[in-house]
Amino acid sequence: MTAFTRTDTSLLGRWWWTIDHWTVAAVALLIGFGIMMTMAASPPVADKLNLDSFHFVRRQLTYLPFAIIFLISISLMSPRGILRFAIGLFVLSLILLIATFFIGLEIKGAKRWINILGLSLQPSEFIKPTFAVVTAWLFAMRGDNGAEIGRPAAIVLYGLVVSLLLLQPDFGMTVVVSAVWFTQFFLAGLPLIWVAGFIALGITGAVGAYFMLPHVASRVDRFIDPSSGDSYQVMRSLEAFMNGGVLGRGPGEGSVKTVLPDAHTDFIFAVAAEEFGMIICLIVVGLFAFVVLRGFSRVIKETNFFILLAVTGLLVQFGLQSLVNMASTLHLMPTKGMTLPFISYGGSSLVSTAVCIGMALSLTRRRVGQETGL
Repeated sequence: MTAFTRTDTSLLGRWWWTIDHWTVAAVALLIGFGIMMTMAASPPVADKLNLDSFHFVRRQLTYLPFAIIFLISISLMSPRGILRFAIGLFVLSLILLIATFFIGLEIKGAKRWINILGLSLQPSEFIKPTFAVVTAWLFAMRGDNGAEIGRPAAIVLYGLVVSLLLLQPDFGMTVVVSAVWFTQFFLAGLPLIWVAGFIALGITGAVGAYFMLPHVASRVDRFIDPSSGDSYQVMRSLEAFMNGGVLGRGPGEGSVKTVLPDAHTDFIFAVAAEEFGMIICLIVVGLFAFVVLRGFSRVIKETNFFILLAVTGLLVQFGLQSLVNMASTLHLMPTKGMTLPFISYGGSSLVSTAVCIGMALSLTRRRVGQETGL
């Protein structure tokens, strides 16, 4: 029996009967699998860094309650509350993103992290979900005569965010943010001539990044010709998939986590493949696809344009980040240094993904009357 009856009009009661239980269940499975994978993949990495074996496990479990609280609390909000929350968190994240250029921690040649009260925070992670909601609001904004008065602001905001991300540099995050923004712009009524222009601009930007950013050129060269540079992690990752086979070697029996520096973050999917095999990996892929497709199925008939654009942006971000991580692990595209949502180690990634899904759950709840109004 459920703890809530259909006649329960309390906040939690209304939430329970309007939230998508199937999406919640899929997300819970991903979080549970993520905890298991962090416990499996991170101890060897900690040992190599002369840290306590469960250093990363404890840190991830410290962030987990905050992520769950954020996810549930945000999913309780109304669309108006989601918009206000997103604007506030976006402004704060933007300020912290700018602060990284002055007081940020430089790791692997990039300043993406800032230390706050002893915790390492990556502000750009929180830019992603909040940017999707803020730009959805701007694209949906209409004047009294039906004019799209928010479009210029959305374009300026995109230029600002992308410029800051490229200065860090963080090309992978730029690609995700750009994909979300372009999708929303397209749904908002992007003229075909603009579509061609943005495609040309994207190609130009990619070519420019190749020639101007050495780390981008290095990753592309190694993807095309693995012998042209250090492809150690990708090669070990592919070996892990071959060693795991269909059923895997068994929990704790994998060896790739002892030789991969990023086994607990960017290449955690390879650890899962070696220990649990192809079937479990396909189930994980299915869970990511289910969350995205289930969200689209619930929002496709939405009449509120802001909600339609916001949910689309959030789902594209979640799905694309998952796809990029898994494709990079399988050497289907150049590595991007992007975490696998809910599964890779990383406090900022875990909490920001919870914010993303919390907002998507809130905006896809069944509502009646004025509940959808802004």
